[in-house]
Amino acid sequence: MRDYLKLLKFIRPYLGKFALASICMVFSAIFDGVSLAMMVPLADKVLTNKTIILPVKLPGFLANFVDKINAITPLVLLNYMAIAIVLLFVLKGFFGFWQSYIMSDIGQRIVRDIKAKLYAKFQSLSLDYFTHKRGGEMISRITNDVKLVENAVSYGSTDLVYQGAQVIIFFSLTMFIYAKFVIFIVPPLAILGYLIAVVGKKLRKLSKTSQEKMADTNSILYETIIGARIVKGFNMEEYEIKKFNKVNHDYYRVSMKSIKRLLLLSPATEILGCIAGVIIFFLGGREVIAGKISFGVFGLFLGSLLSTIRPFKKLSQVNSLNQQAVAASERIYEVLETEPTVVELPSARELSGFKNNVVFSDVWFNYGDNPVLKGISLDVPYGSVLAIVGPSGTGKTTLLDLIPRFYDPKQGKILIDGVDIKEVSLKSLRQQVGIVTQETILFNDTIKANIAYGKPGAGEDEIKEAAEQANAHDFISHLPQGYDTIIGDRGMRISGGERQRIAIARALLKNPPILILDEATSQLDSQSERVVQDALDRLIQGRTVFVIAHRLSTVRNARKIVVLDKGVIAEAGTHDELLGREGLYKKLYLMQEIGK
Repeated sequence: MRDYLKLLKFIRPYLGKFALASICMVFSAIFDGVSLAMMVPLADKVLTNKTIILPVKLPGFLANFVDKINAITPLVLLNYMAIAIVLLFVLKGFFGFWQSYIMSDIGQRIVRDIKAKLYAKFQSLSLDYFTHKRGGEMISRITNDVKLVENAVSYGSTDLVYQGAQVIIFFSLTMFIYAKFVIFIVPPLAILGYLIAVVGKKLRKLSKTSQEKMADTNSILYETIIGARIVKGFNMEEYEIKKFNKVNHDYYRVSMKSIKRLLLLSPATEILGCIAGVIIFFLGGREVIAGKISFGVFGLFLGSLLSTIRPFKKLSQVNSLNQQAVAASERIYEVLETEPTVVELPSARELSGFKNNVVFSDVWFNYGDNPVLKGISLDVPYGSVLAIVGPSGTGKTTLLDLIPRFYDPKQGKILIDGVDIKEVSLKSLRQQVGIVTQETILFNDTIKANIAYGKPGAGEDEIKEAAEQANAHDFISHLPQGYDTIIGDRGMRISGGERQRIAIARALLKNPPILILDEATSQLDSQSERVVQDALDRLIQGRTVFVIAHRLSTVRNARKIVVLDKGVIAEAGTHDELLGREGLYKKLYLMQEIGK
């Protein structure tokens, strides 16, 4: 019940619209009952010219109404009914249209709201959340799971109100006409209700498993599309096809289990309804033969009984939709209720600039139980270049990820001009930091938009100046649409060196006082590296620069080089100082020289 109430929270902003739609549904259900009731005068008066006989004593106004109908000649009553039927269906169509339109509008608004909330939540979560979650799984939350909630709102809620109103109206008619026969209806309805509850509980578990399998499918799609070059390069197409087919088949199996249980309700409903109908038909038929009830009234009773079973059948489908939506909403709320690990203090102040130094004070960090950084202490003056080198997996990138607070240290502090970065706003902190990484991240947009990404609203002259400083203007000018060229998903329509120069232009335009270069040239050929390195030399002028370098020859001019090994600073000094020692740096340097 608690999870179902959480699902209904999505409707809360639109309760007014939902109430209006519910009114339309109730009127539409009432007109269904009225249209069925019109068979009484049609069968008893118009077609057979018999008197309408009811087995119950009617209230005064209803008794007078029936007497008036009995007094009207069949031909005149036929004329009245022809007009009434047209008017009835016009009204029913009017209310039916508005109930569907309003509920569809509510459903689409809820989809829009949930997607917006999920996307905003993804943007607010810390980087560690994305390192532990698969991209395809997150996409599944915002597409497949949201769609199931929409189905529950647009169709499930509609049927819940509309079919519920029909059950009440038609059951009331059967009670009104022949209350003593209702005893034959209750047991089948009770059995049906029990079956719906049991199947619904099972469907909820299966739905959650099904959504997880769909997330697995999306993850494989996402990974193989992103990694298409690797898949083809290693001839792994058949392997990926088999892996996808297995997950796809698992999803099929779980879906068929859900479908089987759902379809079982349909014949169960019809069989139980048939048993109740046959018993009542037999007993009621005897009443008609005995003249205790007219044929039209008995037809109305039998029709109302069958019309009570039909919405129960629909309500069983509503229950399955709702159970699927509850399982989906659990997964949605799992994201919405996740708290970021990097949190901005309510009293956070603005970091207006940077003048003195960046200090790492006894910084410790670990991923889970795995220690990565152990007691790192550094003092980096303004305008200096600090190079960080060491074997792979020693925590170089993690150390620099702490500066813009992608992660927070488990122990220790990072200070900028003596201020703990936890005490300043994330936005103002990250405005002071520019990043150029080994893996260049560009967006499927124009070159102009990618360069201006760090400075929205930048003018064309600023963008071109940044491109020129990054040695990117010449190749951009030769592209078909110049700066308006769409570079494709992840910038795949241009070369690696060109992508890297656009990333440098992006950092130049942002003009941050602190710059992080994470192996920015390691994947480039010699010619591209020279062009990019020339652009980087311009970029680092007048900035405090943190450089992670795989090629040690690129950091020989750094003011200070720190060698990380197993999460600790193994040694530190200038290039010449470190080569004069018999330490790890010299070992790494000589290995690279030999490997040339």
